[in-house]
Amino acid sequence: MQTTYRAAIIGTGGIANGHVRALRAHANRVELVAAVDIDEDRVKTFCDVHDIPQAFVSAETMLNQTKPDLVHVCTPPGVHADLSILALEAGAWVLCEKPLCASLAEMDRIEQAEQDTGRFCASVFQWRFGSAGQHLKQMIRDQTMGKLLVANVLTTWYRGDPYFAVKWRGTWQAAIGGCTVVHGIHIMDFLLWLMGEWQEIRAMLGTLEYDIEVDNVSMASVRFADGAMANITNSILSPRQESYMRLDFTDATVELNSLYSYENQNWRFSTYDGSPHEHKLERWSQIPQHIPASHVTQVGALLDSMERNERPAVSGPGVRGTIEFLTAFYKSALEGVPVTRGSIRPPDPFYYLMNGQFDLHAT
Repeated sequence: MQTTYRAAIIGTGGIANGHVRALRAHANRVELVAAVDIDEDRVKTFCDVHDIPQAFVSAETMLNQTKPDLVHVCTPPGVHADLSILALEAGAWVLCEKPLCASLAEMDRIEQAEQDTGRFCASVFQWRFGSAGQHLKQMIRDQTMGKLLVANVLTTWYRGDPYFAVKWRGTWQAAIGGCTVVHGIHIMDFLLWLMGEWQEIRAMLGTLEYDIEVDNVSMASVRFADGAMANITNSILSPRQESYMRLDFTDATVELNSLYSYENQNWRFSTYDGSPHEHKLERWSQIPQHIPASHVTQVGALLDSMERNERPAVSGPGVRGTIEFLTAFYKSALEGVPVTRGSIRPPDPFYYLMNGQFDLHAT
């Protein structure tokens, strides 16, 4: 018999609306019973608009009174880890918006809380769940198009004055970082999931416009454990917005051109003129299903994991590699050095905060 779970949302800003839609898409499996925000008027309005029965201004009070099975954390990133751990300790599973946490130290705390409670905390990385991405991942495993050799990835978006009018978005403390960790994180996580273990990163970043603390342009070159290489560009200063990925295999090139998500039609498979593999392109590009990459799909997969009482795909080891990569990205850029996987450990200040500005003597 299928269980009906009770869910709650903490944080009622813009992204929370997408979480409501995702939960309501699975209304036969999960009931949205409460929402929390420190702004009482905002949470009451949110609950009225979405027909959510209970509004709270304290996450702890909500957890004690409603005892949800699943908590969606949709707050500014700086408090993601603390709220996720609070929910785990209250007996709930967690789906937390990206970035899951501010550091490898916080990642360790989350994993310890999972171990202590027997519950799991998943990060929102919905790009992994589209049917085209799943199809491509399987072909990479099987080396259907040969070895994956070269990748070029762009997150070129635009965020201007209205975006930064919300002051926390331009700060290290609340936002954790800039375009690297808040915007480019989607396609970078997707790239890492497709390509496998990264080995070394060399990066740069800058704040080229606006009076903010965090980066609005960043670039990196990455070498993977199998020798493949990638270039990555993140920008929120690009008036014509685009998310682009090009993967060059031995026998074919695969391209994704989209913006905030993707569907099957956003992908293109090609090869060079006269290639002996031209006749295979039609077969390679036949994606068995048409499932967009979305919160809806990831929430469905998470509910499946809850039913089976097994770790969700994008949690623990499945997300730690991305958090480590983002940390290494910032360390490489801010210190001007290449950074290798596994090298950021205590007492390295970057272990405690992505921008490394952590006073060990204050703890």
